Amino acid sequence: MKNYVWLLCCLYLINIQAQDRTISGVVKEKATSETMIGVNVYIAELERGAITNEYGYYVLQVPAGTYKLIVSSLGYKTITETITVSQNTKRNFELEENATNLSEVVVTDEALKTNIRQPQMSVHKVPINTIKKMPVVLGEVDIIKSIQLLPGVTSAGEGASGFNVRGGAADQNLILLDEAILYNSSHLFGFFSVFNADAIKDLKLYKGGIPAKYGGRVSSVLDIRQKDGDKSGLRASGGIGLISSRLLVEGPLDKKKKSSFLVAGRGSYAHLFLKLANNDNSAYFYDLNTKISYELNQNNRLYLSGYFGRDVFQIADSFNNSYGNATLNLRWNHLFSNKLFSNLSLIYSDYNYSLAINSVGFDWISGIDNFNLKYDFTYYANKFKAKAGIDGIYYQFNPGEIRSTNDDSGVNNNNLDKKYAYEAAAYIDFEHEISKKLNLQYGLRASSFFRVGKQPVALYANDQPVTYNAQLGVYRSEQPIDTQDYSSGETIESFYNLEPRIGMAYQLNPSSSVKAGYNRMAQYIHLISNTNSPTPLDVWAPSGKYIQPQLLDQVSLGYFKNFKDDAYSLETEVFYRETQNRIDYIDGADLIANNTVENIILPGSSRAMGWEVLLKKNKGKFTGWLAYTLAKAEQQTPGRTSEETGINQGNWYATPYDKRHDISLVVQYKHNQKWQFGANFIYQSGRAVTYPTGYYQFEGRQVPIYGSRNADRLQPFHHLDVSATLSPHKNKNRKWKSEWVFSIYNLYARKNAAAITFQQNDATLRNEAVKLSIFGIVPSVTYNFKF
Repeated sequence: MKNYVWLLCCLYLINIQAQDRTISGVVKEKATSETMIGVNVYIAELERGAITNEYGYYVLQVPAGTYKLIVSSLGYKTITETITVSQNTKRNFELEENATNLSEVVVTDEALKTNIRQPQMSVHKVPINTIKKMPVVLGEVDIIKSIQLLPGVTSAGEGASGFNVRGGAADQNLILLDEAILYNSSHLFGFFSVFNADAIKDLKLYKGGIPAKYGGRVSSVLDIRQKDGDKSGLRASGGIGLISSRLLVEGPLDKKKKSSFLVAGRGSYAHLFLKLANNDNSAYFYDLNTKISYELNQNNRLYLSGYFGRDVFQIADSFNNSYGNATLNLRWNHLFSNKLFSNLSLIYSDYNYSLAINSVGFDWISGIDNFNLKYDFTYYANKFKAKAGIDGIYYQFNPGEIRSTNDDSGVNNNNLDKKYAYEAAAYIDFEHEISKKLNLQYGLRASSFFRVGKQPVALYANDQPVTYNAQLGVYRSEQPIDTQDYSSGETIESFYNLEPRIGMAYQLNPSSSVKAGYNRMAQYIHLISNTNSPTPLDVWAPSGKYIQPQLLDQVSLGYFKNFKDDAYSLETEVFYRETQNRIDYIDGADLIANNTVENIILPGSSRAMGWEVLLKKNKGKFTGWLAYTLAKAEQQTPGRTSEETGINQGNWYATPYDKRHDISLVVQYKHNQKWQFGANFIYQSGRAVTYPTGYYQFEGRQVPIYGSRNADRLQPFHHLDVSATLSPHKNKNRKWKSEWVFSIYNLYARKNAAAITFQQNDATLRNEAVKLSIFGIVPSVTYNFKF
């Protein structure tokens, strides 16, 4: 009740003109009755528009009168109708997919004007149909790989997990699936993503100008929404590839078509071929997406969605590794009135990891899970939209449980200390049309974090888990001198932060605008990892007595233009960001089964700056984009006293995510209704690494001497991928529709370096550099179907 009163107090500022009426409703896809996100609803005479929210709902405030209403979305036929408004009006729409060739106009000028005026910047939305046409490795559609083709988004290389945004680390990205947090976005150690594209309705990547409703990470937000399920009839779709297959089934649950279900499964089977060859090794993954939606009445809807994924890697009977995500989300949409929309979510997320080494005789289990309660409100007024809400998360961290599996094992049973924490936040966010040319988005997020017991906390001499040896010039891990016990729920440490967000768009003319934005964000949990990309061995740790929250400040400025009758669009931005309390690791840090990770880390800071350009072709038989990023990302960990040198002598050094030049070219060509072709080209500067600068002799062996951290680079990373999609003519009048997708990854067989190691050749006794490459040329074929 207190939170509801607080919400109403925040909304009293809204200026509502009494003579205005509302036009509101839901926009759905005609073929499936699926609600549509991001559809433009526009009144031409008033130059006023709205965009449907995550549940397909929109509201427009207009004076009484007769208007031309335009409803449009890329890839769908535009609806234009005359509507007379004398009172509050409900009007739902169903959009029909545009089946004509791509040279036909599918988006109106008016709809694009609304996008130009949106104050939000640094946001990308990639249609799922576009992603499905991109050439990919081994034929498996990959959402994570597709967003790496956008400006400012990179990866650590082939076969690497996660993605990096504007020089940030992978753990600084908030990844949401139907609002549930995912802690690992990859299958098979980064070769594939955990997202089944058949089950996905919409995705948005926020790199900057992040709305106040999001928090908990400092780099980006990837918000992915699952389909609700087809209410119009029972349907199925799927695909069969060389190493994996998938199947989706959806349909109504009742005759009145008020409810629907969706079940989508995916799995790999390359390990079966190994068994046929009498090879006992195995590596495979599987995942399951589920969703049930139910329309109680015109003002109330319920959604229950879930995800479960698992990876298994096994080497005969000696080694077994398993990890995966699981989520469950119950949501309630409620319309208090035409102007007030709410959503209540109860969410559970889990990520766990297990490792068994039978030759040594031990099992290791670790993980993180959280319970999340969110209540969000949206209020629509004339030239004004307000969002407010509360968000609470309870975390349970399990850094590791080690068990001996046989009597001969030399491993002792050990439980690392479990950790617990609460994260709470309240936010208010406004979108305000100041004039026909100036639009603002501004908000504030008040966040807090409480590290709580039950747990013993290590104590150190002079409160220093890491000390500096001035004689040797090295940092050293200290051992605890005592512990302090905290009872269940007792606060160990607490943190509070205010996170302002502001964005501005000024329209220069009907086809162009300039935008600017600032946001501050706080991150209270950290991935303890000294690798360049996340691995299943990494563990999450909360902020506390020795680990401070990460704080980011980012500013950005951009120019946006549509030209040649909206056939082309240009987006260019510059940004600068600073992050406080970024964790760095002392030399020789041992992360495995470490119960006191505070004695291997030091607090530092990072910064990144860059220029991004995105040129898109939106219409015609040729579509696609060219993206270029010029950026610099650095990290610094200075000494805590004048005596200490810090990491890298306290100097700034390139982060592993620093890619000075990043070029992506995406081309899709629709030759006719039967054949479509696609191509991707990627070029990135080599990853920053540290090479030896010399050697010394020790017991007859040469030991390398390393210079400045990340002062060297791998060779540039680049490859060209192509694809061809065949849709047989007989599809047109058949219920069973199919297509063949032929693709070649890395067409010219570039041997990109995943890593370079230095070693002494036992035969020649000379030092040599050895390059590790993951992929050469990889052809694939996939058969897709639906009925």
